[in-house]
Amino acid sequence: MYIKQVVIEGFKSYREQIATETFSPKVNCVVGANGSGKSNFFHAIRFVINDLSHNLRNEERQALLHEGAGHQVLSAFVEIVFDNTDNRIPVDKEEVRLRRTIGVKKDEYFLDGKHITKTEVMNLLESAGFSRSNPYYVVQQGKISSLTLMKDSQRLDLLKEIGGTRVYEERRRESLKIMQETGNKRKQIIQVVQYLDDRLRELDEEKEELKKYQQLDRQRKSLEYAIYDKELHDAKQQLVKIEEERYKVSEKSATMYNSVSDARAKCKELDKSLKDVTKEAQILSREKEAIEKQKTEAIKKRAKLELDSKDLHEKIKGNKKAKEDAAIQLELLDKEIQGSNAELTRITQLYDEHVRVEDNLTREIMECEKQLSILYQKQGRATQFANKAARDQWLKKEIKDYQQVLSSNLVQEQKLRDELKQLEKDILEHDAYIKGRKSEAAELESLISGYIQGYNQFKLNRDELHDKRKSLWGRESELSAEIDRLKSEVAKAEKSLDHATPGDIRRGLNSVRRICDQHGIGGVHGPVIELLDCEEKFFTAVETTAGNSLFHVVVENDDISTKIIGHLNAQKGGRVTFVPLNRVKAPLVTYPQNSDVIPLLKKLKFLEKYTSAFGQIFSKTVICRDLDVATRVARTDGLDCITLEGDQVNKKGGMTGGYYDYRRSKLKFMSIIRQNMKSIKMKEDELNKVRDELQKTDQEISELMAEKQKNEAKLAHEKSELEQLRQDVVNSEKQKLSISKSLEKKEKSLDSILTQIEHNRANIANKEKEMGTELVDHLTPEEKESLSRLNPKITNLKEQLITCRSNRMEAETRKAELEMNLSTNLVRRKEELEAVKQSAETDMLQGEAELNRQELADGNLLVGQLTQQLKRVIEDIDQRNKKLEDFITEKEKLKRLQDEYQSTLQDEEKELEQLLSKKNIYLSKQEEYSKKIRELGPLSSDAFETYKRRSIKELYKLLHKCNEQLQQFSHVNKKALDQYVNFTEQREELQRRQAELDAGDDKIKELISVLDMRKDESIERTFKGVAKHFREVFSELVQGGHGFLVMMKKKDNDDFDNDQDDDEPRPAETEGRVEKYIGVKVKVSFTGQGETQSMKQLSGGQKTVVALALIFAIQRCDPAPFYLFDEIDAALDPQYRTAVGHMVRRLADMASTQFITTTFRPELVKVADKIYGVEHKNRVSRVNVVSIEEALDFVERDQSHNE
Repeated sequence: MYIKQVVIEGFKSYREQIATETFSPKVNCVVGANGSGKSNFFHAIRFVINDLSHNLRNEERQALLHEGAGHQVLSAFVEIVFDNTDNRIPVDKEEVRLRRTIGVKKDEYFLDGKHITKTEVMNLLESAGFSRSNPYYVVQQGKISSLTLMKDSQRLDLLKEIGGTRVYEERRRESLKIMQETGNKRKQIIQVVQYLDDRLRELDEEKEELKKYQQLDRQRKSLEYAIYDKELHDAKQQLVKIEEERYKVSEKSATMYNSVSDARAKCKELDKSLKDVTKEAQILSREKEAIEKQKTEAIKKRAKLELDSKDLHEKIKGNKKAKEDAAIQLELLDKEIQGSNAELTRITQLYDEHVRVEDNLTREIMECEKQLSILYQKQGRATQFANKAARDQWLKKEIKDYQQVLSSNLVQEQKLRDELKQLEKDILEHDAYIKGRKSEAAELESLISGYIQGYNQFKLNRDELHDKRKSLWGRESELSAEIDRLKSEVAKAEKSLDHATPGDIRRGLNSVRRICDQHGIGGVHGPVIELLDCEEKFFTAVETTAGNSLFHVVVENDDISTKIIGHLNAQKGGRVTFVPLNRVKAPLVTYPQNSDVIPLLKKLKFLEKYTSAFGQIFSKTVICRDLDVATRVARTDGLDCITLEGDQVNKKGGMTGGYYDYRRSKLKFMSIIRQNMKSIKMKEDELNKVRDELQKTDQEISELMAEKQKNEAKLAHEKSELEQLRQDVVNSEKQKLSISKSLEKKEKSLDSILTQIEHNRANIANKEKEMGTELVDHLTPEEKESLSRLNPKITNLKEQLITCRSNRMEAETRKAELEMNLSTNLVRRKEELEAVKQSAETDMLQGEAELNRQELADGNLLVGQLTQQLKRVIEDIDQRNKKLEDFITEKEKLKRLQDEYQSTLQDEEKELEQLLSKKNIYLSKQEEYSKKIRELGPLSSDAFETYKRRSIKELYKLLHKCNEQLQQFSHVNKKALDQYVNFTEQREELQRRQAELDAGDDKIKELISVLDMRKDESIERTFKGVAKHFREVFSELVQGGHGFLVMMKKKDNDDFDNDQDDDEPRPAETEGRVEKYIGVKVKVSFTGQGETQSMKQLSGGQKTVVALALIFAIQRCDPAPFYLFDEIDAALDPQYRTAVGHMVRRLADMASTQFITTTFRPELVKVADKIYGVEHKNRVSRVNVVSIEEALDFVERDQSHNE
């Protein structure tokens, strides 16, 4: 163990905090100029580890604070860090910090940051090896010089202090004081015994007259006793009689009082019941209003549903009739369409036949006209052209014209064929489009049917959720009302608990709660009453046992309670007793093993961490079956006992009991508060769950309504899509019909073009055939015949063509009329009727009607249920009203009973007062005669029976005669016999005490002898150790020299202490004892030759060497972990300084001892492992590590400056 570091702040010249570098565990040296603060540094270490400066006054503490310029220093501290790897300090740490802090009004110690007392610090240091009797591990300036000036007797006192003889001397002084007190008491006892002997001789002469007087006096007492006893007996008989009468009246009064008490209790119960029933009636009334409101709403809803049902049935009926009419009309329309189609087929066939005939006639006419034209042309060529070449030229030109027309016709043919293909393709596309749209329409119809079913399901789910929400609303209302009721009961119980709690305690508890909330103080568990629970039958026992301890506040530790008490004092917030769990400990109690005894602590329920707090209050109390058991247990087991009724028997024998008003039980109020708070918590949890469920239901309804709206929007959209698809099908069919008509026209145009092409090709062939032939001007007979035949034929054919064309046009007109009627009238009507017949509205209406029927059934059921509920609530209200009437009637009866009792009570009180007056008279007589009997004192055994049969008058006569005889002995000392006996007992007691004092005196003398012997042994043992080490140390310090210590005894008186002055007094006896040892002489020789010298004969430097040798010898006797030397080498010669330095170095290396020295000399600097320099600037000191060279330079400069 050694000093590892020193931290100083505000101490003397060290204003700012300085922390030294780690000290060497061996030799450390501190150097610095005079006034730099070197000694202050040394003083700071002593300030912590030595008992220096203990119990300082304010001005002394102020003197230790830094007083430099700047702000005033209000506090200072010095902290020493010890290396404790060897566990020399009994703390389980390798590094221990000991701090001492002072201020103007404080002086405190801290160990590792925790506050400890000065006594604990001194005990801790002493256990680490710092002896109080040997303070020489710290050698400050002046201690060596004081040792050099010590006389032999003072050196002996020093050895006594080191050897611990102070304890023996203190005990010897105490023993001598006791002996002196014993002697004084013995003298007093002897004087008193002599007085008692003289007084007994005088009393012996007065005993004979006293015996005669006593005989008469006994007769007088017997007579007086007989008289008093008869009077007392009469008084007692009268008292018994009065007591019997009083008992009858009291019994009657008690009976009536009990009846009235029962009536009052019953009246209170009736008031409570009346209040509860009234509240129930109010709740039922509110429930009735709510049910009536619900019933009204349900009836309205049912009426609306009935109207909706009626409307739906009418719609379904109308829709059904419309479908039936549509079916009938559709059947008629189908027949009409079939007839129109048959006629159209016939007309179409006729039309086709007329067209074919017309085409044949047209071609035949064209062929005839062509032949006729050829013949005419041939007949007129000769007249038309001059020669063949001109004709051929004209024919070429004609052929070319025909070819151009043919080419144009061929282009038109190709174009018409392409258009026909496109039209056919369009017709196919329209067919596919119509088919696709019809398929999509079928799918949409299926979807619409699903949406309708979903809509109905949404409606059902919505109604279910609405019913669920109404139920949750009702439950929420019930729970809120129940919570309000429970809170009201809690407030009432808290108010009652406040009234049962003392005012200052109640105010203190409220202040504690407020302080904890305001300052955020944790670790406050609450009053004991809030932390315990037990069965109701133990309430009285627990309250009586604990008393106001029920309101003690349990806290985690004493720091918390200290902080709260500070706030309470500041706020004047009442008084509170705190129970810190880190301080209290439950006592160990052994309980009797008896079925009639139960430890009260075992019947309490509390958390395990509060065991110590509850043990302190309840562990020494047991519950007993009755008072007899309680008295026995309290006497035999030394425990406090209590019964369930609250009667107590404490272990000292005291008994407490009586009536306990259970109605004002604090634990009952707390139990009500706790149970109701628990119920409130459960109800609030349930209410929160109901509200969460309500919120969830609202959310589900909102989601359902949103989904319903989406479904309705989808249904509307799908209906619109279906109508659009149907319209698209109609439009596509119209376009297909238009394309079909265009196709027919294009086919006709193609036939016409083909005819023209054929005609043009025939003309070209005829022209080509005519070319190259001879140009003639006449026709052949065949040609002429043909020409004559062709004209009438052509005329006939044209007439036929006109007739055919007329028939074709009629057929075409009829065909168009039929087609128009079918497409625009019959087919469209059929589609409309089919749409009506296939309409899904009926299914929708059927679904709505089914849903409406279900809702109507639910509405009827709800109305029925509400009607039943309303009927039940009305019956309950009637029952409550009847109860209220019964309660009021019974309450009036009880009130009349109370009034009767009051009138009867007054009469009984008067009667009781009279009886009490009589009783008091006889009681006073009884007391008077009893007192007189007691004043008679002890009587002879025959006194009770001698005059028992005499009358009062006879007794008074005998008494008068006896008193006259006693007058003759008026001069007799009536107390002579008593005094004789008393004085004899006193003399014997005093003689016994005198013997005890003599025996005690012998024991004390024996103890003093033992103490003197042990003291001498301790002095001799210490002297031998110190003398041995002194010889060794002196020879080490002074080479070639030798020295020794000589113990001076009383027998050496002839050459007694040559070091003393001539006028110095001799050592006195210590409390009557001649001291065996009177001094310690020092004999040394610095040369080793010649005679030894005493201290008076030595120079100043030599005396210092001797003093240092003595200090080192003392230290070797009682080694310390480290040593502090303050300029011990100041007065030494260089050779001795070197020797001291070598010794310090050797002790540090061999014994692993730490040295911290201050010096102005180089010898100690040279042997140091670590050197610290102290500098002083602006009245502030600082400590820094310096090298050995810097330290030697400083020492050298300081020596030269001093020279």
